[in-house]
Amino acid sequence: MSDKSRKSPRRTPIWQAIATALRGDISEGRYTTGAKLPTEAALATRFGVNRHTVRHALSALADEGLVRARRGAGVFVMARPTEYPIGRRVRFHENLLAAGRRPEKRVLHIETRAATQGEAAALDLATGDAVCAYHGLSFADEQPIALFQSLFPVGRLIGIEAALADHRSVTRALAEVGVADYTRLSTRLTAVAADATQALHLHVTEGAPLLRSSGVNADPDGRPVEFGRTWFAGDRVTLTLEV
Repeated sequence: MSDKSRKSPRRTPIWQAIATALRGDISEGRYTTGAKLPTEAALATRFGVNRHTVRHALSALADEGLVRARRGAGVFVMARPTEYPIGRRVRFHENLLAAGRRPEKRVLHIETRAATQGEAAALDLATGDAVCAYHGLSFADEQPIALFQSLFPVGRLIGIEAALADHRSVTRALAEVGVADYTRLSTRLTAVAADATQALHLHVTEGAPLLRSSGVNADPDGRPVEFGRTWFAGDRVTLTLEV
């Protein structure tokens, strides 16, 4: 095979590499919320490109809600990563309030269906037993930060579907069906790439990095009451493990 017939390796577009570098700067606190980014000319010099390439990168960050251009003033950081602790007691509302953010949940879909083999194993059920699946979107200060799916054993938690529809809050819904408290039994974290649907909900580009958390919560007797999976926007959330 000649050199000409070999396919050259796929290269990341320069504007995407610049956008990634600036996301990292924002995530690591080099540019904080409200801070003004360097001018297009300064960024062009930093990265060794023309201003059009820099403008393309900044436009991508603006589409993600990370920055906003103000006419005649420059480009400013609009978001900072949300500190989100994961330990024995994971509570979405409390976690975001503690981080100084305004929490919100949006219900996408609630359904009762048969558990898959993996879901049944996590909830200590038989494959095919009924589970309530709660699909939703989590926000911090009106910015989408995570997609989630929580599964609950219907036979063990009578009325859970109606309770979730009424309250949206998992903690309040579980309390209504008799689970006054619950703690985390296990957590697994995996890096994944956003698919088209996830990208649409989270306002990121398809293939953007997400951090998937899978966990099981149990009642005070140790019985699993929730199997949850959450896909966090990688540059909007800093997960911290509590021991």
